[in-house]
Amino acid sequence: MAFTINVNGKTQTVDVPGDMPLLWVLRDKLELKGTKFGCGVASCGACTVHIDGAPARSCVTPISSVGAGVVTTIEAVGDSPTGRAVQAAWVEVDVPQCGYCQAGQVMAATALLSTTPKPTDRQIDDAMAGNACRCATYVRIRKAIKTAAGLPTADTREA
Repeated sequence: MAFTINVNGKTQTVDVPGDMPLLWVLRDKLELKGTKFGCGVASCGACTVHIDGAPARSCVTPISSVGAGVVTTIEAVGDSPTGRAVQAAWVEVDVPQCGYCQAGQVMAATALLSTTPKPTDRQIDDAMAGNACRCATYVRIRKAIKTAAGLPTADTREA
């Protein structure tokens, strides 16, 4: 079946089954490889994208449910001022180790800061819950989010 979706500001048409996860449409049909497969059951967050600005786990989101929603992937998150700030903070704080989860982490952090520009630690924890980092860079992730938000990072414990 043909589905027309807006991905990163471009209208794309794909001919796939309606139950195909958005993740595989992005990676295999549209060649957008930045969104990662982690667990396949929405538990790890590696596949996080935005649909209409809200974080969504693309591994369990069927293409048929996207409809007129605007999909943003890691390839285009830096097109927004918030996305650029998060990406710059990730580099400044030197967050990634292996880097596998980082696309999903950046997408979740950008969604948080887009709706909550000055989040509390609790809001950061809630927004980032379920985004697993195999290298356990959680302290640096929190520091990067605070850096992107222009918040003090002195209370962030160093790992």
